[in-house]
Amino acid sequence: MTLRLLTLPLVATLLTACGGSGQPATPAAPATPPTEVAAVKTPPPQYPIELACSGVGGTTTLKVVVGVEGKPTDVSQLTSSGNPQLDEQARTAVQGWQFNAASRNGQKIPATIQVPVSFNPPQPRPDECFAVEERLRRGG
Repeated sequence: MTLRLLTLPLVATLLTACGGSGQPATPAAPATPPTEVAAVKTPPPQYPIELACSGVGGTTTLKVVVGVEGKPTDVSQLTSSGNPQLDEQARTAVQGWQFNAASRNGQKIPATIQVPVSFNPPQPRPDECFAVEERLRRGG
């Protein structure tokens, strides 16, 4: 019995000296994996029918900062589609998009992404194009 009393204080002293508390180690909580921005609601931009029917298309690339609320807080143009009207339609559409925000260590954070917005002339051409062409021929 005396041996046991001497051993327990010795073990406690050794554990304390090694930085231990004498208590079993508690496992650390698992780290929350980071997440990237994910698109939730991305309705397409308006494609002016006159441009679509004329075969005008292209891709506008935008730099979008997605805030912690999942909404774009800043939208700027990186490359042009070659048509200012299409570029503006792309910016307007993306400003209204919704995302799931990125996160690190379980906390939502702002993140910057690049978003290409493409305008592809419809094939086959919609019937509406004939009316548009006629209107343009008449000067209206």
